[in-house]
Amino acid sequence: MSLFGSLFSGVSGLNAQSRAMSMISDNVANVNTTAFKGADVQFASLVTRQRGAVSTYSPGGVRAQSHYTVTSQGLIQSSASPTDAAISGAGFFVVNTLPRGDGEQLYTRAGSFEPDFEGKLRTASGQYLQGWALDADEKVADVNRLETVNIRRINGFAVATTTVEVGANLDADEAPYAGAYAAGDMAAWQASGGASGVKPSFTRPVQIYDSLGRAHDVTLAFLRTGAANSWAVELCADPAAVDATVHADGLLASGTVTFSGTGTLASADLTPVVSGTAGTPVEIRWARPDGADPSRITFDFGTIGGTDGLSQFASPTNVAFVRQNGAPVGELNGAAIDENGFVVASFTNGETRRLYQLPIATFANPSGLDPRSGNVFGQTDVSGEFNLRLPGRGGAGTITPSALESANVDLAEEFTKMIVTQRAYSANAKVINAADQMLDELIRVAG
Repeated sequence: MSLFGSLFSGVSGLNAQSRAMSMISDNVANVNTTAFKGADVQFASLVTRQRGAVSTYSPGGVRAQSHYTVTSQGLIQSSASPTDAAISGAGFFVVNTLPRGDGEQLYTRAGSFEPDFEGKLRTASGQYLQGWALDADEKVADVNRLETVNIRRINGFAVATTTVEVGANLDADEAPYAGAYAAGDMAAWQASGGASGVKPSFTRPVQIYDSLGRAHDVTLAFLRTGAANSWAVELCADPAAVDATVHADGLLASGTVTFSGTGTLASADLTPVVSGTAGTPVEIRWARPDGADPSRITFDFGTIGGTDGLSQFASPTNVAFVRQNGAPVGELNGAAIDENGFVVASFTNGETRRLYQLPIATFANPSGLDPRSGNVFGQTDVSGEFNLRLPGRGGAGTITPSALESANVDLAEEFTKMIVTQRAYSANAKVINAADQMLDELIRVAG
């Protein structure tokens, strides 16, 4: 019995070493596969148990089990693609087998993503990247819902002006206006082409953008009044561009700016026509009823008592800067994944917008995941349920943009294993050969 057991034990050894060689060959074949997790063999003995005290020994054999080194980190290497990303630490990107995200949900460390013809990011093996969609305020809309990342979700993007900063010096030697002035007189002068109203001491056009990306010119007009260190200020627009029932002569807002004896800004009161309350954003109602939403713009003339804004010195009136935060319509010209996992779209107008945030899926036992073709993994009972976390939070790894994780395979180690496996296979073959010779001797004796 023990001789036959030796044969079977040798056969089990051949099978185990063959399986080990298969894993080694698979590791070597995937040495250049992005984020490939190598397989390692674990041998376990097979024991034939005997009842009671016996003098004979029954050989069992060996069993080879595969173990994927999922938790072993590969080297992070830079990439030229802005939509490539690598995870350093624990976790996986979430992907789906179908474009709409209604297929099987899988997990991968291979962060090489390229857009398809619809703009949906997918892996080299065809799985689609999943992320949390962001709303207009760039906040996660629903943490319980993942969507396929589509960088063409927004083809064009405009930014409505909400703030205008003005830095200028108003000439302290400007002669005060000698006549009577009432709010709206400077707007009337500009609307009539100088036929009526009051001519401003100084005007400065400012280009702003509405919610549809249309450019509009509004004018800041200043008039030196008889009061000490005081200027009347009006904001007006082309009467044809705004709602005439609200903005008579194109008047948007009016007020007063005053300066201290040292030339710095002492007060700046600008009262919008719509709200009638000083210090509130200037609401502009445009003429076209089917056009843009009303604009609400805050005009910043500088810090009270400071010099970064309006000033009044004995120097010719000049403008240092006019800054506004709006932008015309821009077309999509690229997308990138940043270190916080945001998918950021860039536009031809120089603006950027966050479209999605990529979660990191973590597992209690990542080694228990089911490896699939295409360098992806499936969830199993052994791995536990997935948890979606922000990059770098709650034990999730961090994201390195424009980078890829290399395979965690060491060729030198694999070649060493290959030599040992080859020798072990030959040794098991020798065991079979020796047992066969012993059986042959036994048959001869019996014959």
